Amino acid sequence: MLVAKKLATKKMFLVSTVSLALLAMLSGCQAGKSAAPISAAVKPLSVNASHYYKVQLAGQDYQLFTTTMALQIRQGSNEPVQQAGQFSRLVLQPLDTDTLLLAAMDVNSNSLFLWRFSPEQTPKLQLLQRRLISSRVVDDLCFYHSTENQQLSLFLLGGRGGADQLLLQQQQQWLATPLVIRELNIPYDSTACSVDQQSGALYIAEADRAIWRYQAEPEADESRSLVQVNKPFGQLQGEVKALQLLSDGSLLALEEQPARLLHLSANGELLATALVPALAEASGLAVQQNAEGLTAFISSEQADGVQQLKLAVPANTMRSAKAAMVQLMPTLQTEAASQRGDVIDDPAVWHHPSAPARSLILATDKRAGLDVYNMQGKRVQLLSVGRLNNVDVRYGLAWQGAQHDIAVASLRDDNSLQLFAIDSSGTLHNAGKVATNMADIYGLCMYQSRKTGQHFVFVNDKSGLIQQYRIDTNSHAWQGSLVRSLQVPSQPEGCVANDKAGVLFVGEEDAGIWRFAAEPDAAVTGEQIILVDGETLVDDVEGLALATHGDNQYLIASSQGNDSYVVYDAVAPYAMRLRFRVSTNPQLAIDGSSETDGLEVTTRSLGPGFEQGALIVQDGRNRMPEQGQNLKLVPWADILQQLNSP
Repeated sequence: MLVAKKLATKKMFLVSTVSLALLAMLSGCQAGKSAAPISAAVKPLSVNASHYYKVQLAGQDYQLFTTTMALQIRQGSNEPVQQAGQFSRLVLQPLDTDTLLLAAMDVNSNSLFLWRFSPEQTPKLQLLQRRLISSRVVDDLCFYHSTENQQLSLFLLGGRGGADQLLLQQQQQWLATPLVIRELNIPYDSTACSVDQQSGALYIAEADRAIWRYQAEPEADESRSLVQVNKPFGQLQGEVKALQLLSDGSLLALEEQPARLLHLSANGELLATALVPALAEASGLAVQQNAEGLTAFISSEQADGVQQLKLAVPANTMRSAKAAMVQLMPTLQTEAASQRGDVIDDPAVWHHPSAPARSLILATDKRAGLDVYNMQGKRVQLLSVGRLNNVDVRYGLAWQGAQHDIAVASLRDDNSLQLFAIDSSGTLHNAGKVATNMADIYGLCMYQSRKTGQHFVFVNDKSGLIQQYRIDTNSHAWQGSLVRSLQVPSQPEGCVANDKAGVLFVGEEDAGIWRFAAEPDAAVTGEQIILVDGETLVDDVEGLALATHGDNQYLIASSQGNDSYVVYDAVAPYAMRLRFRVSTNPQLAIDGSSETDGLEVTTRSLGPGFEQGALIVQDGRNRMPEQGQNLKLVPWADILQQLNSP
C-alpha cells in the first residue's frame, strides 16, 4: 500500500510548476513567420537520455533520466540510484518540497512503474506499484492533481485512440491499487499529453495533425476544443512528441523531426518557435526554474546528448490553485439505464409503512417511463407509460376501494400528469392521467395541505408557467382540478413543497430559487430568495429537495453548472450552509456524480447503511464502466456530519 503524504503545490523545478510569459531566447516569431535557428542558445549536456529532468530537492540538484538500460538518478559525484529496465515517458509529480512521485512505462512488458523518490528516505527510490497495462500500448503519461476535488490521477495515453485515467490518491489517502476511473476516446495516433494543474485542462497531441484540449476532471464532459493544427491551416509541421504546460497557462510543444520547440498560448496562438539542430530527432521535454531563470531540456531516443536551452523568465506568473471542496462518497448506486444518453432525470422515495429496508426509489426515464428500484439498487419494476420528466410521492389516497399512496409524474408525450397508485406491498399501478393546458410540460412536485389534508400537484412549463392541481378521489378513481396559476420570468424545472410550513420552492434554471405560499387560496406572487452567482450556485439550477433535522430545515439544490450541491437554510435569510461534490468511492468501485438533473432527500430510515436517510442524485455521466445513467445514494448522516462540523 502507498503511504499517505500531503500533496503540495509549492514551487518545484519541474515541468508543471514553472513560470513563463516570454521565451526571449527563442526566435520571437509571430504566427505564420519562419523561425530562425538559435543554436547559439543551445548548450549540450554530457548525458544521453530519452527523457531527462533536473530538479532540486532538500537544497541539492538531482538529474533524473532514462536510458536504454535503466532509470538513473544522479547527485554530484555520488553513486547513482538505478532501476534496471527500458523505460519510456518518465514523468514527475511533486508530493512535497523534498519528495517526488515518478511514473514510467517499461517498453518491453508494457508495465507501469510508480516510485517515490526522496533523498531523506532509505532506500531513496521506493517502488510503490508495478502494474501490467493490458488495455492499450501506452505512448505517454501525465499526472493531474486536482486540488479542488482532492484527487491525484495519472493519464495513460494510447496511440490507437484511447486513454485511461488512473486514480492514485483521494483526499490525501493512497489507493492500495490504482483504479481506472475514466476511459477517454481520443484521436488515433495520439502521441503526447500534459495537464494544466490549475485549470484542469488536458492537452493531447494528435501526431503531426493537431493539438486538442479536453477536461481532466474524471466527472467532466468529454467535449474537446482545437488548440493548434498543421499547415496550411495552422503552425504544426512535424509530429509532436512532448507537451509541457507552464505555470502561466501557456504550452510548449516539441516536434520530433526536425527538432523544433513551439511556444503556444492557452488558446493556441503561436508565440515563438526554436529549432534544435543539434538533434536528429527529439523525444523528451522538461523544464526547470531556478534563480538563474528558466531552462528547457530536450532529449532524444537516438543517443544524442540532451540539449539545454536557456529561456528568459518574467515576473512571477504563478496562478493560485483552486480551493478544496468537500467531497462525499456514494455508498450505493442503482442499475444503469438500458440506453446510453440523457435518460434518467428525477428520483423520488416511497417509504414502506413498516419495513424501511423494503422502501423503493422511483426514477423517471425520459425515453420510456418510470423505473422502480429496491434498496439494493436493483430494478424491480418498469412502467412503460411514455416520456416522464419529474416525479414525486405522497401518502394516503384511496383508489379502487382500498388505501393507496400516490406518485405523480409529468408526461411530456401529451403534457399531462401521469398518476400511479402504490399498494402496501410497494407495487405501482397505472392510475390514469390528468390533462393540462400546458404547451411544454416539465418539472413537478407534490404538496399535501396540513390544513385540509388535500393532495396537490405543482407542475411547470418551460415558459415559466406554474400550475397547481388538486387531486381528488371518489375511492375508486382519481381526478385532477386546476386551482391556481403562478409565474416565474424564465424556464423553471425543479421544485419542492414543505407540507408543514405550506411553502413551495421553485428553481428558475438560469436565475435562482423562488419561494411561494403553497395553499391554493394564497397570493400568486413569489419572492426570489437565492440568486445564481456563477460560483456557489451555477446554472442550471436543477433538482430541489427539503430536509428537516431537529429544529433545522435545509433546502438542497443541484448546481449543475459546476457539478456540485448546495445546502441552504430553508428559512430566511436562506444562508448557505454547505457546498459539496459527490466523488468516487474507490472501495465500492462507484464513480462520482455529475451533470445532475433531479435529486431527492429523505431523513427517514431506508434500512441498513441509510438509517438516517439519504441524498439521492441523478448521475448524468455514469462511469466505471461507461454506461447508461443511474442514481447515486449518499447517507444523510455523512452530510449531517459536514453540516455540524466547525
